[in-house]
Amino acid sequence: MDTVPADTSRPPVPAPPPAPSRIGRALADAWTITLRDLTHWALRPGAVVVGWLFPVMTVLMFGGLFGGAITTPGPGGYFDFLMPGMFALAMLFGLETTMTAVTTDAAKGVTDRFRSLPMSSSAVVLGRCAADMLNSVVGLAVLAGTGLLLGWSWYGGRGSALTALGLLLLLRFALLWVGIFIGLAASGPEAVTAVQILVWPVGFLSAVFVDPATMPAWLGAVAAWNPLSATAAAVRDLFGNPGFAGETWAAQHAELLAVAWPVLLTAVFLPLSVRRFRRLRS
Repeated sequence: MDTVPADTSRPPVPAPPPAPSRIGRALADAWTITLRDLTHWALRPGAVVVGWLFPVMTVLMFGGLFGGAITTPGPGGYFDFLMPGMFALAMLFGLETTMTAVTTDAAKGVTDRFRSLPMSSSAVVLGRCAADMLNSVVGLAVLAGTGLLLGWSWYGGRGSALTALGLLLLLRFALLWVGIFIGLAASGPEAVTAVQILVWPVGFLSAVFVDPATMPAWLGAVAAWNPLSATAAAVRDLFGNPGFAGETWAAQHAELLAVAWPVLLTAVFLPLSVRRFRRLRS
């Protein structure tokens, strides 16, 4: 009787999954760094909460100091004028948090350990950027809630409000890269203190609190071209809040500058930050 030969063929070996692309690996590494930063905040919530409440304290302080002395154009009180400017100023305040965190990691050797790992060189700065952006979203929500309790409101549609939020986060994104670069370039945490002193002059030399037209001509021109002034004016217009209609080109094209300034800052400081990180030395 004929026998049927046994089938000795082996099943085909499945092909290995394709290796992630270079961009995919960089994004995965960046997300790991983001989770690391968020975990640190969860373990030390006090510093995070103080960062959220500092702009609230500033609103209460300056609203009380200037509210009765400044006449705002159009309907609404001083808080309707102040809140959009404070939203923009809060984006600048976050610069200090970013600089301090980056410099502290470098001083403690954490950044050097990251550089020794087989990971994308851009993941550390991208992860820091993502974590700080999430922090800024929460900070904006806290500040907006405070404004609503104080009588501020927006009068535009939902689309205008989302556009205003987008412009604020775009400014924060650009200033993040400025902070990351300064933090990487600083010699230590003490050097960051000198840079932090400049944050307040930049914030005050703008249209956040007062009309630049009330300043001396040369000072008003500087304030009108401040990126904070452009974002504050654009956000006031989108929210339907009162604002001062200046006659300068910068004042009449605030929404254009509110996009152009952050794009320019990002184009300059993002590659500088990545390049600086790659060239760090112990």
